[in-house]
Amino acid sequence: MTWRQRRLSKPLYERMAAVMPRMSATEREAIEAGDTWWDAVLFSGRPHWATLLSLPSAQLSAEERAFLEGPVNHLCAMLDDWDVQWRRRDLPEAVWRFLREHRFFGMIIPKAYGGLGFSAYAHSEVVRRVSSRSGPTAVTVMVPNSLGPGELLMLFGTEAQRDDWLPRLADGRAIPCFGLTSETAGSDAAGMTDTAVVCREHRDGRDTLGLRLNFRKRYITLGPVASVLGVAVRLSDPQGLLGGASERGITLVLVPADTPGVRTGARHLPAMQMFQNGPIEGKDVFVPMDAVIGGEEHIGDGWRMLMTALAAGRGISLPSLSAAAGAYTAHVSGAYARIREQFGLPIGRFEGVQEKLGMLAARAYMLDAARRMTCAAIDAGHRPSVMSAIMKYHATEHMRASVNDAMDIHGGKAVIDGPANYLGVLYRAVPVGITVEGANILTRNLIIFGQGAIRCHPFLRDEMAALADPDKARGLRRFDSVFWRHALHTAGNALRAIGHAWTGGVFAPAPALADVRPYFREIARRSAAFAVIADACLAALGGALKRKEMLSARLGDMLSELYLASAVLKRWHDEGRHHEDVPLAAMAVTACMARFDAALDGVLANLPARPLAWTLRVMLMPWGPQRGPSDALVRRCSQILLAPSASRDRLVSGLYHPSHGPGLAELERAFAAVIAAEGAQARLREARQEDVEAALASGVVTAQEAGLLRAAHAAVAAAVRVDVFAPGELAGAASDDQDGKNT
Repeated sequence: MTWRQRRLSKPLYERMAAVMPRMSATEREAIEAGDTWWDAVLFSGRPHWATLLSLPSAQLSAEERAFLEGPVNHLCAMLDDWDVQWRRRDLPEAVWRFLREHRFFGMIIPKAYGGLGFSAYAHSEVVRRVSSRSGPTAVTVMVPNSLGPGELLMLFGTEAQRDDWLPRLADGRAIPCFGLTSETAGSDAAGMTDTAVVCREHRDGRDTLGLRLNFRKRYITLGPVASVLGVAVRLSDPQGLLGGASERGITLVLVPADTPGVRTGARHLPAMQMFQNGPIEGKDVFVPMDAVIGGEEHIGDGWRMLMTALAAGRGISLPSLSAAAGAYTAHVSGAYARIREQFGLPIGRFEGVQEKLGMLAARAYMLDAARRMTCAAIDAGHRPSVMSAIMKYHATEHMRASVNDAMDIHGGKAVIDGPANYLGVLYRAVPVGITVEGANILTRNLIIFGQGAIRCHPFLRDEMAALADPDKARGLRRFDSVFWRHALHTAGNALRAIGHAWTGGVFAPAPALADVRPYFREIARRSAAFAVIADACLAALGGALKRKEMLSARLGDMLSELYLASAVLKRWHDEGRHHEDVPLAAMAVTACMARFDAALDGVLANLPARPLAWTLRVMLMPWGPQRGPSDALVRRCSQILLAPSASRDRLVSGLYHPSHGPGLAELERAFAAVIAAEGAQARLREARQEDVEAALASGVVTAQEAGLLRAAHAAVAAAVRVDVFAPGELAGAASDDQDGKNT
């Protein structure tokens, strides 16, 4: 044993080993699932920009683009969201048939099994476009291609299971669902009450080894119509039929819905969103042993399998819906603020509205940037579990903010329900995205930094492994090796962070991209600060940081803002470095950095080790937190939404634009008509006239201009109207609801 090991490392090793918190099996499997990429680079404190910019941008193949422009657009044209939500309360049978025929349920399944074999980006683009037309349809398409039997079979299934199930899942002959949430366990997998007991039964004339299942799951999307259920259960072998331990842990099982003892069909009503969702139950359900996904060798591996699948899936599905909502709300709010007048002016001219519009534009730019970068990472072979958690939480939270801002701008137009309301359904859908695939409170407070600190930190995972080594002598040697490298790393980051903080980051590394170089420097500066504050909190609190959820959440927010801001700059770079898009990138990054500083300020204000907190404040935040975007920058971004331009087209690209019908089609016609009549309308104002015919008679406008004005006024009147219903119509809807309850 060296002098350093004996005098320095050993006391530290013993002290840290004594306070190291125990890690449950489910926590360990969640941490070990997936891999890292840019999140780990940010955690290092030294972002290597070439790593980010060299990642190939997300692109569609010719086949994928043809699918978007063909079957996806055709599907969107078939949909009437008011009809789905309030009349049928389900997708029309013709839509279900179309989804099967065109293999929408098999987008992620390889072509060898009859699927489409699409990239993560194509999957995301399909969900994004469909969701801009109909939320329930997007969810119906999304779920079979996300966490569920299809992905689990591709990752872990036996060859026989893949050959049997994947072709049927691809062409829609089998509709899948996945049941994880027990009635009492919620997000606590260790508290799962659903069971599988190994047993033997006489089936089909022979003695069969299998499982007797008892489960009660709820909140299961596609559960009411599923023909095959993926079910997570706690498996036990009390008779020792498999050999080994009696309690074998969480296991994933495929159960055909027509198996005796299975009950499906009942529906939940999730925030008045009419996608198929409901409970699934099984009482004394017997399935043969080959129903275990992956076969006997994967008994007890269920939680690891789920976390591995979720590592990528959570970064695609809900972020796609959220990015669509961001672009959609920016599009409709800009158009509405341009056509709607108050006090003789478009409401988009008022700074209160411009503030909302500017944030809508910046959020839309940022959300889609992060979606594209995450999809590009997944398509490059990464399974980024921490990045996916960041995307799930922040994409849905920014969606909530964007929808609320859009509702404020629209006022009564968005409050009164009916076929002409293109925002009300989206507003009601927001809580669904916040809740599913890991509730946002859990994701923010426990997962992003709680798992990210161990998964992404360059040394912490190795240190924990050394401390947990049952061979103490070997553990000490391993600890000694990694701890002092960690110490040097921290010292280097501290010097770098101090230098960047006190000089405003002017010497921080950045690519030679003049328009956005300062923003690269801002991120690099804060990456160093984050690395220092993360190490300081871990050193000061040790295992207690796990219980300091508010501190952990703020640290997670800091890592998240670095990731989102990086994605913004990558999008600007990959999309062609358009000078006219710089305000969007600048506002998005500036807002991210302001939120980063607010989180850092919150950590320093609440860190229990006060002298350390005071020292860190002087080191990392000598000039105080950064302010948010300037009013001038907000106004520049808002203007992008108020008139047609290439920047606006890029910002809201990929949405579906209906050619007819109430609501969105009327708004887009009015927007185009108002822009066409803009010059004539300006002359009316200059002449202080409001009547088109009088202006025509007095020569203020020409006959052609008068025609444009009449068309604009008619189009605006149609777009701003709200729906009215005869008393009998609403009474009929209430009667239908009561009939459903009685039935």
